[in-house]
Amino acid sequence: MVKAIAFTKMSGTGNDFIMIDNRKKVIKQNLNRLAKQLCFRQRGIGADGVILLESSKKHDFRMRIFNADGTEAEMCGNGARCVAEFARHHHVTKKKNINFDTMSGLIQAVFTKRGVKISLGIPKKYKNRFSLKGVKGSFYFVNTGVPHAVGFVTSNKKTDVINTGRKIRRHSHFAPSGTNVNFVQILKKNEIHVRTYERGVEDETLACGTGACASAVVGIILGKLKSPVKVRTTGGDILYVHYSYQGRLNIPVYLEGKVVTTFQGQVALNHTS
Repeated sequence: MVKAIAFTKMSGTGNDFIMIDNRKKVIKQNLNRLAKQLCFRQRGIGADGVILLESSKKHDFRMRIFNADGTEAEMCGNGARCVAEFARHHHVTKKKNINFDTMSGLIQAVFTKRGVKISLGIPKKYKNRFSLKGVKGSFYFVNTGVPHAVGFVTSNKKTDVINTGRKIRRHSHFAPSGTNVNFVQILKKNEIHVRTYERGVEDETLACGTGACASAVVGIILGKLKSPVKVRTTGGDILYVHYSYQGRLNIPVYLEGKVVTTFQGQVALNHTS
């Protein structure tokens, strides 16, 4: 059976997503395969991921995100900002402060002059400086909704993000789930440039919200950075990370930045129910 499904294409500082209102469960099955088909840039719509807005019994709605490789992710920072704007534009809620569910937990969103600002909750599982067998340099780890390895570099222009990122992403140290990988160049006390190899996309992306947060959080913990941190991305856009570290991982981290709707349309799908 073929169904025409309405979608909206959105970008959060370079991370692009296919947004679908699935509150009426127009899509029920084959979500992993569907995500791979839609995200395939040569034969589909093309995106870093597919985001489904679904009903929630406790909060305004539920967000589900599927990566370009078909895997379902716990959460996505830029995707969460996009789905908040998507919900407002489609009148899912008229609230100024939006609360929605993800696999990673509750996300809170507000609308600011800079775009959409979300709370990613309290960073978890921070691990101080460590080395990885077979990889040059030292790294840090923190979970800002999804797992992130963070390494500091002197120049991101010389960083081999693809090959080094792929090696770290699947390193046995992070088995079995793997990790996202961030390469961070400090520009000023409150400004960094971040390049990210994203798990699930299996490539460098133009931006990564949770990666921006992980990079800033590690820098702030180490005393290298001061909040709010301006994060420059591969795509050229800017994100802002707010984190008031006070010696313990008990403070939420906030991500802020622009969200853009690039186009809307319908796509004919097979095997959607």
